Amino acid sequence: MTGPPPLSEFNRRGFLRRAAVAGALVPLAGGTALAQTHAGHGGHDQFGNRLVGEVDHVANGFDPHKLLWDFDPGTVTTTSDGRTLREWTITAVDHEFEVAPGIKFPGWSYNGRIPGPTLRCTEGDRLRIRFINGSTHPHSMHFHGIHSARMDGVPGAGMVDPGAEFVYEFDAKPFGCHLYHCHAIPLKRHIHKGLYGTFIVDPDPARHPEASAVAASRLLGSPENAPWQEMVMVMNGFDTNFDDENEFYAVNSIPFAYFDKPIRIERARPLRIYLVNLTEFDPINSFHIHANFFEFYDHGTTLTPTHRTIDTVMMCQAQRGIIEMTFAEHEPGIYMFHAHQSEFAELGWMSHFEVV
Repeated sequence: MTGPPPLSEFNRRGFLRRAAVAGALVPLAGGTALAQTHAGHGGHDQFGNRLVGEVDHVANGFDPHKLLWDFDPGTVTTTSDGRTLREWTITAVDHEFEVAPGIKFPGWSYNGRIPGPTLRCTEGDRLRIRFINGSTHPHSMHFHGIHSARMDGVPGAGMVDPGAEFVYEFDAKPFGCHLYHCHAIPLKRHIHKGLYGTFIVDPDPARHPEASAVAASRLLGSPENAPWQEMVMVMNGFDTNFDDENEFYAVNSIPFAYFDKPIRIERARPLRIYLVNLTEFDPINSFHIHANFFEFYDHGTTLTPTHRTIDTVMMCQAQRGIIEMTFAEHEPGIYMFHAHQSEFAELGWMSHFEVV
């Protein structure tokens, strides 16, 4: 029979974590201060702490509110055999950014943003990604999709040295919500520091006659897609003192970004979220919506929901899916969503929708 963990274990996880975030959560000469929010569950006095002060999104090179809606369809041309060809150029760089007010994190990024660009294409397209390594370390791009071994971006021949480049080329399949990330060793370091992004393959309605209307609703630019409010959310965390435990959690990298400035959505239009978990060091992350339920498509690879009428979904790292919901029968107001691990919520993964 084993006894309780030694007190040092509680101290290590608690004290170091709180020490790392102290610069963002307690008063400093620079003007950062502790605040308590009253927007908690059931009218409780507070739901954890929130950051006071502002992250400089311009200096960071990315804004979490803009990342939500930013889908990159690439440069589109037609091949000699009539196929659609989409091309992107992605550059990996060393990238220090402000993860919380006054706290810098020495990350790596694709195209100067964390997460990297959300690449969007249609099932059956030919994809060509020119990857340039502008970093000081070997990196790669590993796509969660179907392709040859030469295009897999794994350690060994798949690594791209600093200053070098490589062209990934493959067909877009299967349809769904996918991801890409660096696969260099140590893998946890390269993912944790920011080298990842979302890769969406829209279904081709012509290939799915039994569910062509549903497929068309997911096809970017189609009339059926126009009513949908679509956004991408990448759940992540940051270990700012490098002890293999995260001090901050977020969606799209900046803690409390959507708590302090809610995401505005229209009540009359349905909502679709491409949700990806790329949290390192924790076995699962989660998404929980207040006052509503949603349909969930695991990996986005089906045209019928894999889970119906749920309000929470749990994900391991690299798991992803599509959330669909509506607020059509709700009154306008502020609706909370967050990780349903309370520690994650208190350390930044706490957000609001503003339904109008």
